[in-house]
Amino acid sequence: MSGAALGLEIVFVFFLALFLLHRYGDFKKQHRLVIVATLLAWYLCFLIVFILPLDVSTTIYNRCKLAVNSSPAESNGSYVTLAPSKQRCFKPWSYIPDGIMPIFWRVVYWTSQFLTWILLPFMQSYARSGGFSITGKIKTALIENAIYYGTYLLIFGAFLIYVAVNPKFNLQWNQLQTIGIAAANTWGLFLLVLLLGYGLVEIPRSHWNGAKRGYLLMKTYFKAAKLMTEKADAEENLEDVMEEVRKVSESIKYNHPLRKCVDTILKKCPNEYQERMGRNMDDYEDFEERQNSYPSEKSLVKLHKQVIYSVQRHRRTQVQWQILLEQAFYLEDVAKNETSATRQFVHTFQSQEPENKFVQYFYTPTVEWYWECLLRPWFYRVLAVVLAMFSVIVVWSECTFFSTNPVLSLFAVFIQLAEKTYNYIYIEMACFLTIFFLSICVYSTVFRIRVFNYYYLASHHQTDAYSLLFSGMLFCRLTPPLCLNFLGLTHMDATISHRDAQPTAYTSIMGSMRVLSFIADGFYIYYPMLVVILCIATYFSLGTRCLNLLGFQQFMGDSEMTSDLIDEGKELIRREKREKPKSLPKLNFEVGMAHSLLLAGTAAIF
Repeated sequence: MSGAALGLEIVFVFFLALFLLHRYGDFKKQHRLVIVATLLAWYLCFLIVFILPLDVSTTIYNRCKLAVNSSPAESNGSYVTLAPSKQRCFKPWSYIPDGIMPIFWRVVYWTSQFLTWILLPFMQSYARSGGFSITGKIKTALIENAIYYGTYLLIFGAFLIYVAVNPKFNLQWNQLQTIGIAAANTWGLFLLVLLLGYGLVEIPRSHWNGAKRGYLLMKTYFKAAKLMTEKADAEENLEDVMEEVRKVSESIKYNHPLRKCVDTILKKCPNEYQERMGRNMDDYEDFEERQNSYPSEKSLVKLHKQVIYSVQRHRRTQVQWQILLEQAFYLEDVAKNETSATRQFVHTFQSQEPENKFVQYFYTPTVEWYWECLLRPWFYRVLAVVLAMFSVIVVWSECTFFSTNPVLSLFAVFIQLAEKTYNYIYIEMACFLTIFFLSICVYSTVFRIRVFNYYYLASHHQTDAYSLLFSGMLFCRLTPPLCLNFLGLTHMDATISHRDAQPTAYTSIMGSMRVLSFIADGFYIYYPMLVVILCIATYFSLGTRCLNLLGFQQFMGDSEMTSDLIDEGKELIRREKREKPKSLPKLNFEVGMAHSLLLAGTAAIF
């Protein structure tokens, strides 16, 4: 079984990353390089999270072997026996042979760092560029990233000069490499704690609120009102841009040198606009005989960029509006069926699409009623309590993991108890659940945050290339410090535990942080305690209240603005419900017991 677990997880994580990327990206319309780069970034980050528990169990076994080899011992196949005490070091089922993990981690880590600091920022500018050729897009991307790259080169160059002229420092290449890793991890840890503090509170709370049908319905009405405003704004913006395209198309005729640029812009426009503009282009004029001024290539590049953005935004709001309508219809159906005497779930809009026979046979209207109206709210409440307990354990451990005598971090206590009995299955499960929960809290926040219309991860294939690449950058910058934080919580990092024991392969490629003692003994130890303040701020919705005061409408039950938007959204849903024919196919929002269970377990990620 040596290496088999590693191979299985490598394959499984690849398909997991591919599934998530398919949910948010559009494989048919987006550039292949964008898809490949984002997939690689997500894949490497998820891979680190899934493989690290195997590294921990292998390290514990290697420590046992070292302890045994220091005394008279005899070998017996899958375990090593210490002669005096008859202590046995059983080899874990997922044991990875020596020499594989350091190479694996080195390749994964440096590839992810190359992606996040060099390739993905360049590709972001390339994807946003309105250039009409590859050369033009590359030129634009280089210009936009000149300040970005120049700043890092300036800081690094100044540091090298300072080290070279200062006789007190005698740094070797390995130490310089460690300093670079420490700088990247410090930046990542700074952002990590902010996202973690939000996720530790918001994930349990969102599942608890998921059991409140009235709450979810009111929030859906609120979202409908906000989305309708955004949808109308997107339609108006698209009309303005298309009018500008029409003027340019009419002024630049077929024999103009820039006509091919105009044709490229027209291909990005919706079909109805292309047909409308094509009717006015039957004439043929010699542009040299006209005295009119023509748009420059630079202005066409800018227009091309505006067309790509406005079309993507318009398409996204249209799809999201349809999805939100189905969500509202579903929640209203649940509210009506809760008082049903027949205890059979009845949908307002029946789907014309044939349902899966397996689901149709087992997930009958009676089963659906019991699950949606009776069992599911309690399932969400129990899940919320379990997640809240995990959050409390994480907060306690983040504030006490620096204490080694006594050991106060609960995660370290669990791992050390299992280490004494060499229960590798328990060790790997405990490590996986711990780092998986930390990853859920951090990654779910990345999926939820929205920076106006520049960064927004929208499901159902509606995320633009810029946001996909930006999410890949964030994942690559957050995952290494997340894993180091996990190793610190479990006292598997010698910098934290102060134990003279063999480090994990992941820690070994990071180098000794003792080169920068003020970071190893200061920032890495005390900054994570800030998570307590962030959790308190999230619990009392201080960020939401501040945004609401600044004019960004947020869902707050005690706000008059929220009540007005809820009423407006309710009226919008009623209007759409009256106009929607009974025979239209239903988009199947959260239908099916299996889908509901999957959503409950992984809603924070998806």
